[in-house]
Amino acid sequence: MRRNKFFSRCALFLASLMLVASCNSSSEPPAETAPGSESTSASAVDNGPPVVMGYSSWAGWWPWAIAEEEGLFEANGANVELRWFDGYLSSLEAMAAGQLDANCQTLNDTVSFLDAAVKGEVVVLVNDNSFGNDKVIVTDEIDSLEDLLGKQIALEEGVVGDFLLTLALEENGYARSEVDIVNLETGAAAAAFAAEKVDAVAVYAPFYLTALKREGSKELVTSAEFPGAIPDLLVTSQTLIDERPDQVQALVDTWFAVLNFIEQNPERADEIMAKRAEVSVEELQLLKEGTKIFTIEENLEAFSDGDSMANMPFAAERMADFMVSVDFIPEKPDMSRLFDDRFVRNFAERNGD
Repeated sequence: MRRNKFFSRCALFLASLMLVASCNSSSEPPAETAPGSESTSASAVDNGPPVVMGYSSWAGWWPWAIAEEEGLFEANGANVELRWFDGYLSSLEAMAAGQLDANCQTLNDTVSFLDAAVKGEVVVLVNDNSFGNDKVIVTDEIDSLEDLLGKQIALEEGVVGDFLLTLALEENGYARSEVDIVNLETGAAAAAFAAEKVDAVAVYAPFYLTALKREGSKELVTSAEFPGAIPDLLVTSQTLIDERPDQVQALVDTWFAVLNFIEQNPERADEIMAKRAEVSVEELQLLKEGTKIFTIEENLEAFSDGDSMANMPFAAERMADFMVSVDFIPEKPDMSRLFDDRFVRNFAERNGD
């Protein structure tokens, strides 16, 4: 069960804590002042060690490759070692074990790893929302969620596809228990559906391309129907915020510089992102369509309190309840310090938003 995997994961992190601490026992850089009203610049690059930041293969995170390729980290005062992970789960584990200072991850995964994170995890930026890149794909004879009841659906329990399926079922008056869950890693789930071993699959990009290879397959539900349900984020450690807040601000500033570069240089930006994603420029366009990149205004809204999935504090509570209900985590974590909007607010104030 995934719960047992969770406890094993926690044990691994705790066992590695002494190693992590010894690796970081060299002299710490002095604590920096809180972000000010002036923008950072290349001359303000932090003199401490590089901020080690992880990212992996998702359309909303590929733009970070532009920052590295075009020198935008340095231009915005960020001293960064950007680390690519072929496996997304490995980046989550590295972040929780304190081996990264920042990482790109979804809100639900941040919630699920929160109690295991040895240096704390804090959401400081929304990169994007999934807007169709997460899907429930079914066989030709399934035309509705009612038709899906009692059928076998492959998915990775407790992660975004499972959450999307549960939202769709509950909105239509059904329970998750009314479908037959086949728990598989996401890539294996897509392969199982393509091989006609199950009736449906809940999957995210780019794995949905594999699932749709099955003759007669089609989309039944997508994340476009649930705005805000699957936000993709930049998460930093609480330690980085406490000790080097200027570097956190520089990361946020860099992101918006990247978005400006994409707007001004679309062909060059697509070239860099396609290379990083190992897809063609044509395939990149398809994957970009299901990703809604967030503006600064949308960031401010996402961090605000409210009663919809567009408000991250509300969404995090609902996600935590869901993960406890499916036995993915043993209890709801303390989320009182999960969100820190000062860095996006600072950027907005300096840029007149």
